[in-house]
Amino acid sequence: MFKKAVEAKSHQRLSGADRKKLRRSIKQKFQRVSDSDLDALLPPKAEITVAKLQNRVHVYAVEGGFPMFFDVDGRGSDIFPTVYALWMVPELLPVFVLKGGEVSRFVIGGADLMFPGIIVPPDGLPSFRAGEPWAAKVPGNPAPIAVGSTTMSSAEALKAGLRGKALRITHCYRDLLWETAEGRCVPNAGFFEDVVFEDPSLLQASHDSDLTEVAGETSIDQQKNPKSDGSEESLDVNELQTDSAPALATPNGDENDTTAEVTEGVADLKLPDTVSANDQDDQLTLSTADVDSLLDKCLLQALHTTVKDKDLPLPGSTLWSNHVLPCRPSGITLNIKKSSYKKLSKWLQAKSTSGLISVKEDKHKEEVMLFSVNRKHADYSSFKPEKRRVEKSEQHSVQSANEIRSSKTLEVAEIYKPSVHVNSIFSPVGADTGKLFSASEATDIVFKYVEKENLVKPTNKSVVVLDVILCDALFKGAIKKGTTYPTEIHKKDLGSTFVSRMQPHHVVTRGNESVVCKGALKTIQLLTERRQGNKKVTKLSGMESFLIDAEALASELQKKFACSTTVAELPGKKGHEVLVQGGVIDDLARHLIEQYGVPKRYIEVLDKTKK
Repeated sequence: MFKKAVEAKSHQRLSGADRKKLRRSIKQKFQRVSDSDLDALLPPKAEITVAKLQNRVHVYAVEGGFPMFFDVDGRGSDIFPTVYALWMVPELLPVFVLKGGEVSRFVIGGADLMFPGIIVPPDGLPSFRAGEPWAAKVPGNPAPIAVGSTTMSSAEALKAGLRGKALRITHCYRDLLWETAEGRCVPNAGFFEDVVFEDPSLLQASHDSDLTEVAGETSIDQQKNPKSDGSEESLDVNELQTDSAPALATPNGDENDTTAEVTEGVADLKLPDTVSANDQDDQLTLSTADVDSLLDKCLLQALHTTVKDKDLPLPGSTLWSNHVLPCRPSGITLNIKKSSYKKLSKWLQAKSTSGLISVKEDKHKEEVMLFSVNRKHADYSSFKPEKRRVEKSEQHSVQSANEIRSSKTLEVAEIYKPSVHVNSIFSPVGADTGKLFSASEATDIVFKYVEKENLVKPTNKSVVVLDVILCDALFKGAIKKGTTYPTEIHKKDLGSTFVSRMQPHHVVTRGNESVVCKGALKTIQLLTERRQGNKKVTKLSGMESFLIDAEALASELQKKFACSTTVAELPGKKGHEVLVQGGVIDDLARHLIEQYGVPKRYIEVLDKTKK
């Protein structure tokens, strides 16, 4: 947040009412702070100033002294203490203990804190929730060096195997907020006479203390190899690269030393073999019939191994990318355009006509959905799936790249909330109407109700007889007055009809960050228009729906297109707008699709410069 300089729009003293409001907000936010601690941080007789920055951050400081708190959005709901405040009252926030100097260099360089860089106490990982403010410190030093918010709860962290991002750093020692203080040292050094905040004692902790056990505390994911002299070698270079790679390019002045340590032993890494020339020749000689046959084989392999009934309905694009493509032979590129079908939707509809699967076109998503699999079909029964052995070395070699890409991997999933129409179905089967359900989970609930009430037609097991409750849940208010309500429904239509009566939501996930959006997902708007002097400017808005930071994107586009970019708040709306100088609307749309994984259907393009 304070990696680059941001000018302050105004500086002013707080009035008495604003001082009281600030103290109330701090006491409400930080349960550990006492009145005496608060008096030490914000002395009652001292003037308190607020600097309002252009990025909406408010920085509260003692006049003539040090910044003590900062408010991320300027609304009083997201307040953090500065490192100066934590040096005076270290107990203000719970802390994660880093593994040592190596990790602290990355954190101070601007990287977020990963779980493998944290020491877990002997009594286990402390309990915390997502979004809580925490601090970070190095072993043997009571003064924290960084502050941020947790990205997930402790339960989610344990479930993920203590991998991924633990703390999203908002402020740290030696960043631009720290440098705004005069003197740049510990205020009233008597609080910590035995603590030195100068290099190298703060940052240059030994490599062994960084990545091994410290003071009897158990470190995460240790991978030690005994040496002949009885000492222990530090963490495996693969793990260090995986968790610390994003911070290698930080302007710390220690890049060369750090890079040399990290790349030590890279020659021992095993990388997957590249596709041989023979494999490429084989791919080039595949006929249309061969591609058709390979498509069918991959589909049957996927239906046998990875496609489960509980995951249905499944979008065709997800079926293709997550299930069919991984089943292709090694070294073969599977291209639907080289088949006789030309399009994914036509191929799936052809398989549906043959009776192997059941698909239906979703007009809202503009793609084909897989609803069911006929596992009694002759093609399915006669096919024998291959048992594929995955080489461990290959998995290990691509692990680092996968984790780096995960920060930009986007997943958009539809979920549904029970509405007043279907609540009567959830209650009899003991389902919680306050939760969100996937389409397959909602379908399971309505079928549980059918089984509980014994509504399957005795003479035709594929038909469900509608009782009053189920009929109202499916059709009440959806049928015109005077029209007779149906008394039966086919099983294949029951699930989709039931889901359509629920409230649609979306879950957008990027890396470890996830948000739930009500209703239809808002699109990204790209607009190119002319300005004075016949100059073009491209506007981009709506990127927040896909967890894309406007400031980071603007900086990235500035380098990519070699042009000026600015970020401004949308007038009268929530969110920001990125302005890019030049008519780069097509290149910008392509960049969002390729680099951020935004589906094309969620991007709206309007070029006003074309006649």
